[in-house]
Amino acid sequence: MSAGLSSMGDSHLVITGGLAELISGAISMGLGGYLSAKSEADHYYAERRREEWEVENCLQAEIQEIYDIMAPYGLDQEALKPVIDKFKSDPQKFVDFMMKFELNLEKPNPSRSWQSAVTIGFSYFIAGLIPLIPYFFVNDAVKGLYASSVVTLVCLLVFGYIKALITSPEKALWGAIQTALVGGIAAAASYGGVWLIKDKN
Repeated sequence: MSAGLSSMGDSHLVITGGLAELISGAISMGLGGYLSAKSEADHYYAERRREEWEVENCLQAEIQEIYDIMAPYGLDQEALKPVIDKFKSDPQKFVDFMMKFELNLEKPNPSRSWQSAVTIGFSYFIAGLIPLIPYFFVNDAVKGLYASSVVTLVCLLVFGYIKALITSPEKALWGAIQTALVGGIAAAASYGGVWLIKDKN
């Protein structure tokens, strides 16, 4: 984003346009995270209501599903009889079991939607602000671009290395290089695209 605006040659424009994009992008990304988490919660509760209805109205079919679920573990109907009797006396526990072992759905954290919104929005803003910082200290957009490129490259290398250490420690160095390459290509494409549009105008 900042690389693309740098081709216009005005640091003030880079800062103004960059901050505007960061604010709108952070709100958009945060809202997307909120809606995604809320959709997952809505799906969970819709499935839970369906399971509650089935336990109440199709009890034998639900019991058979428990037999089918536990059969691969060597548990037959006789072994499961005490479990079934317990579930019959506590329908909510029956539903809890079916949500976990039949549908593989975990009860969502009630505050997850807002946590996702804040985390994603804040992360987007901070990550986008890092390449923009050098432009606050230089008037020349080209010099700002050089400084921004160095700062961003270092951050991408560090981030890529740390991420790779967690996921694939044996490929940590390549992970750092790969992350930096992807970021560099994106920045070059942004710069080139804006430069071409400016040049044609």
